[in-house]
Amino acid sequence: MIKKGEGRVKHTGYTTDIITDLALEWLKNGRDADKPFMLMYQHKAPHRNWQPGPKYLTMYDDRTIPEPGSLFEGYEGRPRAVKEQDMTIAKTMNAGDLKLKPPGGLTPEQRQAWDAAYEPKNEAFRKANLQGKELVRWKYQRYIKDYLRCIASVDDNLGRVLDYLDQSGLASNTIVVYSSDQGFYLGEHGWFDKRWIYEQSLRTPFIVRWPEVVKPGSTCSAIVSPLDFAETFLDTAGVSIPDDMQGRSLVPLLEGHTPTDWRKTFYYQYFEFPAVHSVHRHYGVCDGRYKLIHFYEPDVDEWELIDLQANPGENKNFYNDPKYADVRRRLHPEIVRLQQIYKVPPKDPDGKEHAPQPAVT
Repeated sequence: MIKKGEGRVKHTGYTTDIITDLALEWLKNGRDADKPFMLMYQHKAPHRNWQPGPKYLTMYDDRTIPEPGSLFEGYEGRPRAVKEQDMTIAKTMNAGDLKLKPPGGLTPEQRQAWDAAYEPKNEAFRKANLQGKELVRWKYQRYIKDYLRCIASVDDNLGRVLDYLDQSGLASNTIVVYSSDQGFYLGEHGWFDKRWIYEQSLRTPFIVRWPEVVKPGSTCSAIVSPLDFAETFLDTAGVSIPDDMQGRSLVPLLEGHTPTDWRKTFYYQYFEFPAVHSVHRHYGVCDGRYKLIHFYEPDVDEWELIDLQANPGENKNFYNDPKYADVRRRLHPEIVRLQQIYKVPPKDPDGKEHAPQPAVT
């Protein structure tokens, strides 16, 4: 734990374990036990480049993980932006991502354990001289296994925190919220990473344990947003919610009741282009079944309409299908309405203007 005046402190070990050690130390000795507390306990391990902890370096070595059906998707008929991204397992992953070279900063003991786990596998890979789809399949197995190894450590460490809450008697009066900043591609569309409005990156884990309020095992299909988290925390703490906040308290949903005026659509926008992974700027609206998406750079300017019921793989564009005219007429104004609600500026932060919406008939 870094305290005021101590300066920089160096910890040796696996980051996921260290974060948990520090969180538990604060829960046990750092907080005022006579006052309510809020702990933000966050992990980075599932992000690039998925470095497993020492306990799990060889986990899944005896398994072949099933491939997603869209691992070799060809992007025919998809918007230009989908074809021009740089986030494929086939072409984008580098030697560090694939553990063909070890990470930097390891102690001699850590490096020895790492090499013992990875070098025999790497040597077998080099001798195999894989090409084409077989090479992509090897890369996918290396990626997904490392990702799942990282998740296993997160699971273990979250379990340590939950166990402490149980053993200390805090669990009965503590709300636990488990969430993420976004989803992640695990080979779907041939991708890794995030950034898109498509399902795997748009959908976010969200689990709440609230004794005597949230019914264990219950689910809710209402559309919620990270914008709602702050309002929810204020509400549960009995603090008034400022009028200028853009989300809503989730307390009614957690109690098992969805208000009749709850949101029916969700707005999304991504504008970090040009940047890592080359995902073009786009915004869109989702209603649970349909997504209307605009790749809005003037020189790209394409529209895409997704029907998750007809095409859950999101690899078909229904925008120009006459059967979806009513859907288009409904969702185009909804984009405008939500942009007004969220005060979306007409230009991106770097001054880039948005291509205009078409006249809808």
